[in-house]
Amino acid sequence: MHWSESFFLAARRALLTAAYFALCAMAAAQNAAPAPGEAQAALAQSIQQMQAQIHELQEAITELRAESARYHAETLELRQALQTAQPHASASQLRAMNVPAQSGGESQPESSPTANLADSSTQEHAASLEEQLQLLSGKVDEQYQTKVESASKYRVRLSGIVLMNLFSNRGTVDNADIPHVVLPGTPGQSRGSFGGTLRQSMLGLEVFGPEIAGAKTSAEIQFDFGGGFAEVPNGVTSGLVRLRTATMRFDWANTSVVGGQDALFFAPLAPTSLASFAVPALAYSGNLWSWTPQLRVEHQIKLSEKSALRLQAGILDPLTGEAPTPAYGVQPAFRGYRVPQAGEASGQPAVAARVSWTTQAFGQPLTIGASGYYSREDWRFYRRVDGWAGTSDVTLPLGHMISLTGEFYRGRAIGGLGGGIGRSVFIDPNNPANGLRPLDSMGGWSQLKIKPLTRLEFNVAAGQDSVFGNEARIFVATSYYDELARNRGAFANFIYHPRSNLLFSLEYRRLRTSAINWNDQTANHVNAIMGILF
Repeated sequence: MHWSESFFLAARRALLTAAYFALCAMAAAQNAAPAPGEAQAALAQSIQQMQAQIHELQEAITELRAESARYHAETLELRQALQTAQPHASASQLRAMNVPAQSGGESQPESSPTANLADSSTQEHAASLEEQLQLLSGKVDEQYQTKVESASKYRVRLSGIVLMNLFSNRGTVDNADIPHVVLPGTPGQSRGSFGGTLRQSMLGLEVFGPEIAGAKTSAEIQFDFGGGFAEVPNGVTSGLVRLRTATMRFDWANTSVVGGQDALFFAPLAPTSLASFAVPALAYSGNLWSWTPQLRVEHQIKLSEKSALRLQAGILDPLTGEAPTPAYGVQPAFRGYRVPQAGEASGQPAVAARVSWTTQAFGQPLTIGASGYYSREDWRFYRRVDGWAGTSDVTLPLGHMISLTGEFYRGRAIGGLGGGIGRSVFIDPNNPANGLRPLDSMGGWSQLKIKPLTRLEFNVAAGQDSVFGNEARIFVATSYYDELARNRGAFANFIYHPRSNLLFSLEYRRLRTSAINWNDQTANHVNAIMGILF
């Protein structure tokens, strides 16, 4: 092999190594963007964007690895050729190395200084190429180890977050680590608490399937540990695994079909908080939420280069917020059987639709949306109720660093969506056959986000959920929850990303709950958070 070819190979390998480190630098720069953005749904979207960027890097490295294998084979051929080469260097080879040849074009003896210099340069070049290839192969192997194997030929991606929350409460709340409602407290009982939890950590798997009828197919499933507690000593630290969402998608250019258990597409926003990750922040304080089985269709109409109209419609499981209860006469060993809730007992699905308009302002999306929801409910004894809700949402950039988001709703019998402070109807315990009234409610929330740096953001949010007081006074209340008339929440936090996959946050939350026959109850909640994305 000629010296010019060996120099060309050396240059190509040097460029290959430089390209690898450039890819790493670009990935690090892209990963510097903060992950969670618009709360849980927006946080998940940011995590997915980050994972997509990492996947692109892995694909590039896979191609790099294939090329490095070819170059490695060429290097072995080069070394073999050098070992069997003649002991004399030609004049053209010496000129390529800026080494003067003897007059007459004759090669110098092997023992001459020039020949020794040529042989030394050859060995140095080969050793340098070998070292570069070993370094590159090691880096590629390190990246390859992160690949998730699948039983099928389709690509699978693992994601999630390990989230640790240290919390302190002043006041009596319904849930110590993720509080929503303030309770009146019990005489002699402490009105404060401190603890820690990792049950808001999350695991996710995403699979990319084949293309069918021009649509890209994919599926995703997410779990956390917010499904209750093990009935063992110190079981509060042993959160049970819980299914959050599991969706399948068929995506065409402008149309998508989505099926599975997902967040409410007609109430798509949520405040940004890592202190309330297992349940969205300001839930039961004006923020409608539920992970509901559904089937929906989405279509986007481009109005211009910067604006588009999005139409969404689908059917949902008509949940009403009831806890699972065993059927009458079922033995305890068979209480895993599913009993229909009031909405499911109606025999028809809930329906919902949303229309939204999106454009650009200050380099960010500006979105305004309006939605409607309806479900039929059967509360037994022929008591049928129409549940419905009208919602609106807005995402409004106020500058390059400031944005305002919020949602508002008005509805009836939507406890399954978190409205009415989690209640759908009032039932008179003295007349259960006839004494039932659907609960009207209204509420909403808004959030101001300030993002002075790419890795730092500040969020301030407040929300309120209210039921109609005249309805709450009709029936005799049997518990404190029956008398709840208004629930308010507000918080302020910051989220800091010193690295792309490392985050810290501190949040202060103020809760205030009003009941018909009780004085207002208040509580303060402080939460310190550390998390690592993967």
